[in-house]
Amino acid sequence: MAAAVLAAFAWGPVGAPAPAWGQDSKDRTVEQYTCKDVMRESGPNRDVAIAFLHGYLLGKSGSSKFNVDALRQQSDAFIERCLENPGEKAVDAAAKVRL
Repeated sequence: MAAAVLAAFAWGPVGAPAPAWGQDSKDRTVEQYTCKDVMRESGPNRDVAIAFLHGYLLGKSGSSKFNVDALRQQSDAFIERCLENPGEKAVDAAAKVRL
C-alpha cells in the first residue's frame, strides 16, 4: 500500500481520461470525482485512485506520517461507504472514513 501511495502521486487521479500532452488543457479537481467514478475502476486502477485520495488527504493534513494498517482499514471503509453512497464526492467519503 505504501508503494501505491507513492505511485498515486505520479499517476494523478485515476478515472479521468489519459491526458493528451500538449493537447488537453482541461483542468480537473479532486472534488469532481464521485465514489461511483472510483468504484467503476477495477483492480490496480481502483487501488491507485484510493491511494491518491489517501495521499491527497495526508498532504492536506500537513503531515507525512502514516500507518499502513490504518490505511488498509480506511480503504476498506471507503469502499463500503462508496458502495452505499455512489453519488458522494470521493474525497468527502475518504475524509469521513479517516480514523
